[in-house]
Amino acid sequence: MASPGSPVTVTVTYSNEKHTVQISSHQEDSEPTLQDMALLIEQVTGVPVLFQKLICKGKSLKEMEQPLSALGVKNGCKVMLIGKRNSPEEEVELKKLKDLEKSVDQIANKLEEVNKEFTGIQKGFLAKDLQAEALNHLDKRIKGTAEQFMKILEQIDAIFFFLYVFSDLFILVSMATPISKW
Repeated sequence: MASPGSPVTVTVTYSNEKHTVQISSHQEDSEPTLQDMALLIEQVTGVPVLFQKLICKGKSLKEMEQPLSALGVKNGCKVMLIGKRNSPEEEVELKKLKDLEKSVDQIANKLEEVNKEFTGIQKGFLAKDLQAEALNHLDKRIKGTAEQFMKILEQIDAIFFFLYVFSDLFILVSMATPISKW
């Protein structure tokens, strides 16, 4: 069993590539988990965690929150990775999604600020003669935020349409190509 905080070094084989990786825990004073290893493998191989199937000692590793030692993964172990890298087109679209996720977080923070201001008005922290103007200002901010959310939803819809069409095209090309040419 690895002591808390000590990294585990394994060799990951993917296709005809071999990578030696040293996995450390993302949480202080704890053992590295399968999640820690999968994230590092994603960085090294380009295979997203969702598309990874990891095999060690003939067993499929699935319990992401488990420490590696509980799954039998120790220093020097060999781990086989089965999975598919994203195409460059998919990577571009996934980056767009991540950027949109950041935008959503920023907008959510703005809404939280509006909510705090509204709660303060409700509790009487603002003079009565200023409340109507403040509520009007909050209403405008909420409408602007809702519009920003709608734009983001349209962008997400366009990305998913691209991924849907791209995956259907891939399936069609795969079906039309004899397996011997893969």
